[in-house]
Amino acid sequence: MREGGSLPAIAEADDGFLYVLKFRGAGQGVKALVAEIIGGGLASAAGLKVPEIVFADLDAAFGRTEPDEEIQDLLKASVGTNLALHYLSGAISFDPVVTKVEPLLASKIVWLDALLMNVDRTIRNTNMLLWQKELWLIDHGAALYFHHSWNNPAEQALRPFVNIKDHVLLPVASRLQEADEWMKQKITTGMIAAVVNSIPDAFLQWDESLTPESIRKGYYDFIIARLSVSSQFVKEAIDARATII
Repeated sequence: MREGGSLPAIAEADDGFLYVLKFRGAGQGVKALVAEIIGGGLASAAGLKVPEIVFADLDAAFGRTEPDEEIQDLLKASVGTNLALHYLSGAISFDPVVTKVEPLLASKIVWLDALLMNVDRTIRNTNMLLWQKELWLIDHGAALYFHHSWNNPAEQALRPFVNIKDHVLLPVASRLQEADEWMKQKITTGMIAAVVNSIPDAFLQWDESLTPESIRKGYYDFIIARLSVSSQFVKEAIDARATII
C-alpha cells in the first residue's frame, strides 16, 4: 500500500487472518509504531473502536524473494518484530460530509487526540474508517511527536496543542467537558502503565544513552502530566471550536 513513506502491507499471518502490517524499517521508523501502540491501546481502554493490534515477526526470507528493489530494502530493514492491525475487510474511509458522528463520541475522539497531541486526524486525512456501521480509529503514528526530540517528556506535556483546531471532528464535539470526565475514568494510571509496558524492547533501541526502561518511563510521565492538564487542553479545544461554528 503506497501511502506516504510508510508503505504498509496487507499480509496474511500464520493465524490465517489478514493484517495491515506496519514495518519497523519504514521511513517513519519505530517511533511511529510506538505511537501506534500507545494511541491504539489507550483508545481501546476508553471503549473506542480500534482494530486489534498485534506484533508480527517478519522472516528474512521475504526480503530475498521480493522483486521490487524498494520493497526489498524495506523488508530487509524490518526483519524481526513489527506491528500489525487487524484488516477490516470492506471498510470505507470516513467522510464527515456523508456520515454524522454523535457529539459525545466525537468529543471523546477529540479529547484523546488532544491528550496524545495527534496532528493527523484532519479533513485532509481523517484516519478513521466505517466498518459494520461503526466508526473505527486507525493510524496513530503521528501522535506523541515530542518523542522525535525526546527533551524532558513531562515538560513537553504541559505545552499547548494548537493543532487541535484542525481536528476533523471538532465542529461536532460539543460535549468535551463530559468527555473529559469519561475518559479520565477509563484511562487510569494502571492502564497507562500496562500499555506503555507492552512496548517491546526492539522498538526502544533508538538512543544508546537511553534504556528501554527509561524510555517507557518517559512515555508514562508524558501521559500522566498530560492528564493533569486535561482541563487546559479541553478549554483549548472548546475555544478553537468556538471560532469555527
